[in-house]
Amino acid sequence: MPTVTSADGTAIAYERDGGGPPLILVDGAMCHRAGGPMRPLAAMLRDAFTVYAYDRRGRGESADTQPYAVAREVEDLRALIELAGPRTYLYGISSGAALALETAAADPRVAKLALYEPPFTAEVERDDRAGEYTRRLTGLLAAGRRGDAVELFMTNVGVPPQAIAGMRAQPGWAAMEAIAPTLAYDARLLGDGTVPRGTAAAVTVPTLVLTGGESPQNLRKAAEATAGALPAAGFRSLDGQTHDVAPDALAPVLTEFFNA
Repeated sequence: MPTVTSADGTAIAYERDGGGPPLILVDGAMCHRAGGPMRPLAAMLRDAFTVYAYDRRGRGESADTQPYAVAREVEDLRALIELAGPRTYLYGISSGAALALETAAADPRVAKLALYEPPFTAEVERDDRAGEYTRRLTGLLAAGRRGDAVELFMTNVGVPPQAIAGMRAQPGWAAMEAIAPTLAYDARLLGDGTVPRGTAAAVTVPTLVLTGGESPQNLRKAAEATAGALPAAGFRSLDGQTHDVAPDALAPVLTEFFNA
């Protein structure tokens, strides 16, 4: 398992496949290489790109260093960009899209950027739900109630209670509890839940913001708001797709955009 060393000494695990221009894939909440969408997506992109998938800090086979700061996660991704080359493409989904956005604003080596449903849902839901979620999450993690923290997250994103109860009874629940502390990292990354317009204004590279045609309205509107805040962004809705976008629906769109 290769690793790259971030600025604070944290070892970040990654894998590389394919050939062509470098493309780094950035996972969303509760996902990493062994549990998430990026390996299947990488398999569909490898003929066109040198694809890097990695475990964000505190997940999978990557290490973690305290205290957490969003800037440290940006440094992790910048270390991968240093490895990949001076003109690197980034694709991020959900909270990973927010991280990719922050990184593109900070690193001129990012040549193009694609974002799938960055969850800046306070653009639609102008209330304190984001703040209340963060407060409850922080309390549960501080009390060592990792399973309850995962359940809170799932409830917050709309998973039905009966489905959560079923998952809690499965062996895979322990793996989710293991990375539950990273939910707090995602909450820090998303801030007040609105598009960080100062950051977005600094991203002048060609950008494609994507949403699913069957996704909840708040996520679709958040994607539209993100595209509107970026100086050089296009916006596209993928018919029939949800937040859990299918790799075979996404890969051709990314290939077309990054190769244009």
